[in-house]
Amino acid sequence: MSAHDQLVLYLCELTRLLWKLLLPLVLLCVLLLAVLVLLVLAVRLWLQSSRNARRAREGRPTVAFFHPYCNAGGGGERVLWCAIRALQNRYADVNFVVYTGDLGVTGQQILDGARQRFNIVLPRQVRFVFLQHRVLVEPGLFPHFTLLGQSIGSVFLGWEALTELVPDLYIDSMGYAFTLPLFRYLGGCSVGSYVHYPTISTDMLSVVRERNPRFNNPDFISNSLFLSAFKLVYYCLFAVLYGMAGSCSDVIMVNSSWTLDHILSLWRSPNRTSVVYPPCDISAFLDIPLEDDGDRKCHSIVSVGQFRPEKDHRLQIRAFKKALDKRKELKLILIGGCRNQEDEDRVLMLRGLCQELGVADRVEFKLNVSFEELKREMSKATIGLHTMWNEHFGIGVVECMAAGKVILAHRSGGPKLDIVRPFEGHQTGFLADSEESYAEAIEQILALTPESRLDIRRSARQSVARFSDEEFEACFLAAMEPLMGTLEG
Repeated sequence: MSAHDQLVLYLCELTRLLWKLLLPLVLLCVLLLAVLVLLVLAVRLWLQSSRNARRAREGRPTVAFFHPYCNAGGGGERVLWCAIRALQNRYADVNFVVYTGDLGVTGQQILDGARQRFNIVLPRQVRFVFLQHRVLVEPGLFPHFTLLGQSIGSVFLGWEALTELVPDLYIDSMGYAFTLPLFRYLGGCSVGSYVHYPTISTDMLSVVRERNPRFNNPDFISNSLFLSAFKLVYYCLFAVLYGMAGSCSDVIMVNSSWTLDHILSLWRSPNRTSVVYPPCDISAFLDIPLEDDGDRKCHSIVSVGQFRPEKDHRLQIRAFKKALDKRKELKLILIGGCRNQEDEDRVLMLRGLCQELGVADRVEFKLNVSFEELKREMSKATIGLHTMWNEHFGIGVVECMAAGKVILAHRSGGPKLDIVRPFEGHQTGFLADSEESYAEAIEQILALTPESRLDIRRSARQSVARFSDEEFEACFLAAMEPLMGTLEG
């Protein structure tokens, strides 16, 4: 037998062997797939029977909001309580539930906090489902691959929520998009989402691609070509998964033009997506008088925002230091909430930075303050300061403008596209994007005549009427109407 014939015979034997192995493998895969499908159907049937039993018992449908940090006291929480208030006023025969991971407080204490911080009182009670495993979405649990880790953790946390109570309508109000397919396909719920900030964005991809250091792109990655390339592939794959999860939403609401652009590019559901500007309690700040500030010997700069890394309080302190070198009679007031120990540690680090720069006696930290104290500090300030790059919206920016402060915000995101815009041809504020440009803007603002500052403050206050609670409620209810219609019957 020739070598050629031997080779042919060998290949034939190999083919027969592979076929013998492949056929059982294919059958096994089909069997496992069938078992998986039956398991999913069984779980879905069990969850739907639980929902039907609960609805028969209560006699009315239930709308549930997934908001694990509902007691945090930030802008996202204000959206939550205003949304529930609007729905409760419109739909009297619907129960409302909030899934929360705030275990150290009672439901009544959470509602009392909403009243104290946001001046919001709900017309009737809501039910709280306290989730035991919120740690699964804590960033500290995932020092590496944080986005993926938190997203997987949110699925497990969502499963806990779903097994505790199966709603008729599920709303993700905090940006955990990977819970949407869980509630839609396993829970059989109608699902909606209010997106404050995309979990991943094309801007984040650009930062990695261009190897720019940021709070979420440390130097050791940006300085490495290999690590940057690896992270870019990871981000691209995650963006695909994120888009698939988000597209499960029946109704998608976003809080700004900037968020809209990114969600449309990732979720690709333009017919179901609309901009609903978040509610800003501008009416509560309108009683702060617009007075001439020319007689002030010391001008204070106020910053309002949670102590999270992306808020970039370090930039505020460094820019303040540069401004203080030129103008001594200045004071910086940092007002914000701390969600957890990580935020409290960050405040300690910021205090250390103040000591290092020699401005500790000029910077005050006010944590988790009441609404009354917030207004009091606002009324004494001359400038409202904001430094977050690509802020999704900027409720604190709007509140400063409503309070009659000269706003100095970051030249990006919502402040640039939606908020600090000319109003009837008049300037409403200032934008900056670096330590130098912030310090220069502070000097420019204080160099204006009191009358010029007053004109800017007046135009700014008039321009933010489109971000009122009333506007939010009207737009939110209009967007939610198709989903609320599914509750009938």
